[in-house]
Amino acid sequence: MKRELLDVVFASEKRKNFLLLLKDGPQEMEDILESLDTTRQNLLPQVKILEENYLVRHYDDSYELSMIGSMLVDEMVPLLETIDVFDSNIDYWGTRKLDFIPSHLLDKLDQLNICEIISPPITELYSFYKSFNPNFEVSSRACTITAFLYPKAYELFTDMFEHNMTLDFIVTRELLAKIRKEHWEEFSELIENDNFNMYVYNEKMDLLFLVFDEVHLLMAMLKNTGEFDHKFIACKSKSAIHWGQELFEYYQEQSTPVTEI
Repeated sequence: MKRELLDVVFASEKRKNFLLLLKDGPQEMEDILESLDTTRQNLLPQVKILEENYLVRHYDDSYELSMIGSMLVDEMVPLLETIDVFDSNIDYWGTRKLDFIPSHLLDKLDQLNICEIISPPITELYSFYKSFNPNFEVSSRACTITAFLYPKAYELFTDMFEHNMTLDFIVTRELLAKIRKEHWEEFSELIENDNFNMYVYNEKMDLLFLVFDEVHLLMAMLKNTGEFDHKFIACKSKSAIHWGQELFEYYQEQSTPVTEI
């Protein structure tokens, strides 16, 4: 009796890694053995199971994925990468509100790889940001979605504009009301700058803060209780920055430009 296909693919690390190794094309057995750090005697029984289930085929000593095997591996890779994202910080992800992420980006959470959880004081976010983009020379544009106003926002923004950076800035309606009440003078000046594009998102948003540029992404998610525990997720990979760009565009499309304070 044949094994269930799910068992064939995932129940053995050797079988799973063998399939993943063939993702980019056929390989000779000697190269496979070296990559998997195993022996022919140990690997062949697992390869036989894959062949019996029509996932792999071989010609002489060269192995490749079948059409079915290729289809399954294409689905395996993002699943395994998503598991890696959660597994590296499951205590963080498991306690976060993820409602703010649209479904098409939930399906792409595997792009948030090479990330770490950090806890810098809010007042040090400016210094933290500049460590990624010294003197604003690495990136010429930054995008932010935020429900709170960074204490040194005016200083940061004017510094950016002096270095000819562009800032796209989405705020919640509650934050816009606070800005108009408590920071009218500063933002009236900022909004006249051609490098400053401000928007208001008028719906409920369960995200505290997101900023990204061409070199990093920094995001603060709320806990399931709605509280913020001063933990941020910081990512440096191109895929994570692309994910942040897509999230920003999703909110930007549903936001209204702010042309006066």
